[in-house]
Amino acid sequence: MKLHELQPSAGSRHARKRLGRGTSSGQGKTAGRGTKGQLSRQGGKTRLGFEGGQMPLFRRMPKRGFKNINRKEYAVVNLGDLNRFDDGTSVTPALLVESGLVKKELNGIKLLANGKLEKKLTIQVNKYSNAAKEAVEAAGGSIEVI
Repeated sequence: MKLHELQPSAGSRHARKRLGRGTSSGQGKTAGRGTKGQLSRQGGKTRLGFEGGQMPLFRRMPKRGFKNINRKEYAVVNLGDLNRFDDGTSVTPALLVESGLVKKELNGIKLLANGKLEKKLTIQVNKYSNAAKEAVEAAGGSIEVI
């Protein structure tokens, strides 16, 4: 196949409908919008969730609690997962992402005390639990807050 022989596959390209161009075009007069009503008018669209004046579903549903729009979500790493690294390694967020322990950093990384740490590591995280800090220091390592 040569560059000048390229062409779209059959049926993949459609000519657009030319609306309101006379009755013989098949889309004249009302231009495919039907007769009267909100949808036939210019600018006659409804917003998302509009139910024709009926109380919309999202307003009928009960609201509960409080959604904090400033909530920070942290990627969680457990102590037991850090045993894959060698002794004396400095564990950074970039290393955690690279090794596949963390898929997305979100607003940072939090270290939790699930599992048992058997290596001496220097760990750099945004947050940690007190139990995790004690376990890391008991193993001879240290935690740095970024």
